Amino acid sequence: MDPTLQIVILSVLGPVIGSAIGVARQPSLWFMYNMLAFAAGVMLGISFLSLIPQAVHLSSPATCVAGILLGSLVMYGLDRLIPHIHPELCEQEQGANLKKTATYLLFGIFLHNFPEGMAIGMGNVSGSRQSFLIAMAIAIHNIPQGICTSAPYYHVTGRRLKAFLVSSTTMFPILGGYLVSRYVHPRVTDGTNGLLIAATAGLMIYISADELIPTSSFKLTNHSTIFSLIGGVVFVVILGLA
Repeated sequence: MDPTLQIVILSVLGPVIGSAIGVARQPSLWFMYNMLAFAAGVMLGISFLSLIPQAVHLSSPATCVAGILLGSLVMYGLDRLIPHIHPELCEQEQGANLKKTATYLLFGIFLHNFPEGMAIGMGNVSGSRQSFLIAMAIAIHNIPQGICTSAPYYHVTGRRLKAFLVSSTTMFPILGGYLVSRYVHPRVTDGTNGLLIAATAGLMIYISADELIPTSSFKLTNHSTIFSLIGGVVFVVILGLA
């Protein structure tokens, strides 16, 4: 199969799988939190071991720093405008407010997924393997989000298929961001590409620090998520050496 097609398929799998789980049966919190910690390890490993060195090589240390700040500020701005609902809060609101909560979740995740799609596309500058790893980490990260959107929507409407389909639409901004970044980066200078790659790293570092790591340690005290995070970093190193 063409590597680009593999990346596109993997990019949209997270919301679809999560949406299916949300209208079927929710997995254990232990599994979800360790999965998020592993995704954080992959994101941090790619950012520090690949994307940041590549950005410095294509541009300069100063441009790289500017890109990291740009990516993190974009995600911070989205969080301020449309606060991101973390997986541990999926069932915080009940009763009459649940439909509003489900719609709010869907809208917020929809907006957050576009820059994540761009991050997947920018990984192609460092090679299809890096793009594949980024797509995998974001797909894992988006599975709990799919659960968080489809489960309350299904609970309110009682319509399993509709809840699955509505929640699965959050894959479209990922695909849109991917296609936009694939179109943009061949048409700009190395310096600009360096800035965008560094911004991708900043985006993923922000997601890991703001969402994945705090969420993965929520309620778990057995330190398993620490080793899952380390496992994600090791996974990146192993694939990078293969």
